[in-house]
Amino acid sequence: MSPTFLVSRTDAIGDVVLTLPVCGVLKQQFPGCQVVLIGRGYTAAVAAACPWVDAFLELDARVEKGELPVEPFLAQLRSYVAAAIIHVFPNKLLARLAKEAKIPVRIGTRNRLFHWLTCNRLVALSRRRSPLHEAQLNLQLLAPLGYIAAPPLVEVADFVRLAPAVPLAAQWQALLAARQPGQLNIILHPRSRGSAREWGLPNFGELARLLHAAGHRVFVTGTAAEGEELAANWLRDYQPYLAADLTGAFALPEFIAFIAAADGLVAGSTGPLHLAAALGRHALGLYPPIRPMHPGRWGPLGPRAEYLVFDRLDCQDCRAAPAACTCIKAIGTAMVLARLATWKQINATRQVV
Repeated sequence: MSPTFLVSRTDAIGDVVLTLPVCGVLKQQFPGCQVVLIGRGYTAAVAAACPWVDAFLELDARVEKGELPVEPFLAQLRSYVAAAIIHVFPNKLLARLAKEAKIPVRIGTRNRLFHWLTCNRLVALSRRRSPLHEAQLNLQLLAPLGYIAAPPLVEVADFVRLAPAVPLAAQWQALLAARQPGQLNIILHPRSRGSAREWGLPNFGELARLLHAAGHRVFVTGTAAEGEELAANWLRDYQPYLAADLTGAFALPEFIAFIAAADGLVAGSTGPLHLAAALGRHALGLYPPIRPMHPGRWGPLGPRAEYLVFDRLDCQDCRAAPAACTCIKAIGTAMVLARLATWKQINATRQVV
């Protein structure tokens, strides 16, 4: 009977994307195994789009808060009769429930006290000062299962792979298909909901203007709340340069399908950036140099993924006054535009071939 493995990552979308190599390596090392990803409900669409994930189990935040009973979730956990659970993201409640479910192998990091009480395989893993990428660090948690390889990042990136689980609606297909020959459909995702340092709305506005002047089509995306914020001032100034304002327009499955059908996306270190990279689209990330936020740790992974970062080893201003730091904003719009110009050249080459 093929084993079932539970992989827990109960945080943001981008973090879940960078956990996909754990799922892929499990499939590689244990042919025929079943992989169940445990996460928040809003990340279920990532699991559905990943070829390495067979099922998704939601850990509702209300269960952790005591607002919902824990017994139904515990019953689901037991129903998988899993051979092992890998706690990629430490979660105290889940660690306790995995022990109660009597999962034979329970893997966690040594630097969480509750893992000493709930896990029976502990891995020495220090993320804060490590030179490794987040995806490489995640793979170290597979050591108790016999995976002790240290693959280079280019090999790890092969396991960061997504494909839309739902078709793109006809209205969005038509919107993207309206471009003229030589035009690119480029998504700008300017906000991060506080999860990353931001390049700034003025920079994104200027980039939209320059892309429009270069003949390309610009789409702005974000949450509904971010759309309301943009509408208050930013859209008033930059609406003429946009093919469409799509903030708040998509649920995550449809957003994944839209990204997959566009040419590329520009963003900070956000979930949409990692989605675009994993979907094989052009994905340009804009990063600060500060550790551990720098691209060496959180850069996008995919065949057309790339990033720009201000040429400074480590900005102490970022630590002292994060809101005042200008490192990421020092990335010039001309520099970003020049990088996006290569997308057109690459696409033209592919069409010729």
